Amino acid sequence: MAAKPSIPKGTRDFSPVEMAKRNYIFNTIRDVYHLYGFQQIETPSMEMLSTLMGKYGDEGDKLLFKIQNSGDYFSGITDEELLSRNAAKLASKFCEKGLRYDLTVPFARYVVMHRDEITFPFKRYQIQPVWRADRPQKGRYREFYQCDADVVGSDSLLNEVELMQIVDTVFSRFNIRVCIKINNRKILSGIAEIIGESDKIVDITVAIDKLDKIGLDNVNAELKEKGISDEAIAKLQPIILLSGTNAEKLAILKNVLSASEVGLKGVEESEFILNTLETMGLKNEIELDLTLARGLNYYTGAIFEVKALDVQIGSITGGGRYDNLTGVFGMAGVSGVGISFGADRIFDVLNQLELYPKEAVNGTELLFINFGEKEAAYSMGILAKVRAANIRAEIFPDAAKMKKQMSYANAKNIPFVAIVGENEMNEGKVMLKNMETGEQNLVSADELIAIVKK
Repeated sequence: MAAKPSIPKGTRDFSPVEMAKRNYIFNTIRDVYHLYGFQQIETPSMEMLSTLMGKYGDEGDKLLFKIQNSGDYFSGITDEELLSRNAAKLASKFCEKGLRYDLTVPFARYVVMHRDEITFPFKRYQIQPVWRADRPQKGRYREFYQCDADVVGSDSLLNEVELMQIVDTVFSRFNIRVCIKINNRKILSGIAEIIGESDKIVDITVAIDKLDKIGLDNVNAELKEKGISDEAIAKLQPIILLSGTNAEKLAILKNVLSASEVGLKGVEESEFILNTLETMGLKNEIELDLTLARGLNYYTGAIFEVKALDVQIGSITGGGRYDNLTGVFGMAGVSGVGISFGADRIFDVLNQLELYPKEAVNGTELLFINFGEKEAAYSMGILAKVRAANIRAEIFPDAAKMKKQMSYANAKNIPFVAIVGENEMNEGKVMLKNMETGEQNLVSADELIAIVKK
């Protein structure tokens, strides 16, 4: 017997019901993006490795899926290089392209390539899959969708405010209770400066970003491993574990960072964003969280992360300000800020909390039973009217046994079945059965449409 086929770990198939749920997620996010004036673009699944490498830090670079060159990829490689078994070096010779790791770096590349066609500030959104050669686990996949919105070409903090409003609106529409966490890379740089470890800012942020996952002791151990002094680690503790209201945290930070110009700038930016949002009447909690570091190297200002309150799962949305990302592609001075909704994790949260509206997952609303050629021909005329009324309807393609056709309706959770026999055709009507109540009524095409729509 042939071996049963399988799919790569960290990837998934989606059934029709699951796709209906996913489209509900994508459509909800898309509708909110449109409300705020964002326009959609798409970029290729693969990018040149030169575009991707070095943009996500050492850890991110290791997670890039590389695509082997076609043709004779051994040409130009010496026997000595092959025998060295240096995977990273060989990959750089074998592979010129890679699957995109996120949508932000390809977007920066897009902006630079199309700068003459773009009106700035440019507000774009993108809903596409990304790939990471990560270890699969609950809520973490190797292939997953991101739903990004970015604004480039504007330094205004009103962009950050609006992105937080978008986050609040989207999760309110999903009925998911969340905590929106906010921090600022300038605050983190200021902290590194006052503890005397400015050159270790990347190591510090990568370590404290893991606080939720590995705990304080392990974070401290990682900091020590990176060569950060015991004295600096000790100074870091009360800052990492700062508590109180947002206003109280900001007041303490102003004092703690008084000797750091960059740190105070981060406090000022955070204060503007939080104070402005306070007047906007957000439905969800927003919290200044100094342990939020977002490990990616390209963030330079405000950073955001969203946690679901009623489900144990990683962050379901993230983002931040990146002042110099397009600079690596030869276009300096273009500031950007963006967010990314993790559609796959949102899918899992909505499933666990059973929050999908019934209409979002219903497929066919009406099935016509097929008793033969004459009956099918009669049904097709009514079917055209029904579909013109925007009712999702189908006819069973074969004149099979009634039991089989009714089982099909039950399996697909079709709420109404139309039965057409000789008597119905003679009267110019249809027998309509409500599959939930079992009630049957002889109705005209117009009456049928009215009942199903109701």
